[in-house]
Amino acid sequence: MKIEESNVVETNDYRVIIYPASRPFETKEAKVITEKLFDFLATWAAHGKPLSSSFKIEKNQFIVICVDEEKEMASGCSIDALGKVMREIDEEYQLGLFDRMKASFVENGEVKTLKLIDFKSKIRNGELSKDIEVFDFSKNTYLDFLSHFLLPFEKSWAASIK
Repeated sequence: MKIEESNVVETNDYRVIIYPASRPFETKEAKVITEKLFDFLATWAAHGKPLSSSFKIEKNQFIVICVDEEKEMASGCSIDALGKVMREIDEEYQLGLFDRMKASFVENGEVKTLKLIDFKSKIRNGELSKDIEVFDFSKNTYLDFLSHFLLPFEKSWAASIK
């Protein structure tokens, strides 16, 4: 059972799972991904009990899945089912959704993604300005996502790069 857009309450602390793509989605890709996720979430369940869930595509590059676990907890099997759908999407469009060795950031208003090793190297060499904003894919609650998904460099995980 998907959470209807009007039922998403910004103060509810839903569980969040973020799938970062390595590049922006093309219009056609975003449309198909949206349709697949609507279909999947409409029937997503844990031990036969419907999961109250929703998703959004953030910055045309990040898929954010929300689950209201106050109603029903997502189980290992239900998370596996979500992973299967996301792997199918990833394989179909070669998005790198499961590649965690990358960094995404906003530079001059544009979302950019680099391999983590290249990102660190550019920071160390001064090739990237410290005026960038950095995405944090480790957020696992909706409130944390809203307030800490995109942070100025000096407040992000990247500030610790030496």
